[in-house]
Amino acid sequence: MRSGSSLSDDFWFCLHFYTRLPVPGGMAKRLDTSLAPFARAIRMLPFAGAVIGGLAAAVLVAAVALGLPPAIAGPLTIAFLVVCTGALHEDGLADCADGFFGGGTPQHRLAIMGDSYIGAFGAAALTMSLYLRAASLSVVAGNSVTLAAAVLIGAAALSRMASLMPLLMLPPAKGNGAGFCAGKPEKSAFVFAACMAVAISLVPALAGSGILHALSALAAAIGTAYALVPLARSVIGGQTGDVAGAAQQVSEIAYLIVFTAYQGSGPRGA
Repeated sequence: MRSGSSLSDDFWFCLHFYTRLPVPGGMAKRLDTSLAPFARAIRMLPFAGAVIGGLAAAVLVAAVALGLPPAIAGPLTIAFLVVCTGALHEDGLADCADGFFGGGTPQHRLAIMGDSYIGAFGAAALTMSLYLRAASLSVVAGNSVTLAAAVLIGAAALSRMASLMPLLMLPPAKGNGAGFCAGKPEKSAFVFAACMAVAISLVPALAGSGILHALSALAAAIGTAYALVPLARSVIGGQTGDVAGAAQQVSEIAYLIVFTAYQGSGPRGA
């Protein structure tokens, strides 16, 4: 794919890179050849994220329509997201937790992060991520399924944009891996992606949350993702693909948790 790729090419690149969803025709084979388009293609990442969130929202609505309570529909929806994305971000979170808290030196931490086994810190982080996301979504859906669907869309778009922050602000911590091969996002592409992600993240305000809740969720999501930047710089000296995955996870968790404060402050139902 050339650097002057179309918006459509960039969208399919993001959807293919971030999910296990099929892409049209022979595009998958072409997209698998290189991460070179990543730096520019991320301009369409919020839209790919919105599609991911929209599919998850459809799962949630269908589960509730079939009579499942929010306490079951919420975890099923998060399970769909894990399968849809191939646990890409969850893997990054677990690797970072093991490496950041289990290693004694930057080199040791990077070695742990590159190990395919999961340790105690990684298992704990992964468990907490799944629980907090499922529980938060269930709480929001218990108040309003419509709002929960909008929150899923906003979270998916915003958190994936937030995951780019370590890649933009830090040098690669090692000379290989996804973080190194992807390269630094183009500034113009990042700015466009950030603007689009912010706009999409405010969709819940149209679904009854109120603009203050939406803005608070936006600030919490960006703030938690940014907090990983100095931490990664301190413990491993830069960024990796795992750090980007961890940033997505903490950002999504923060965004969802803020909306649980809406419980009881508005009308219940769809």
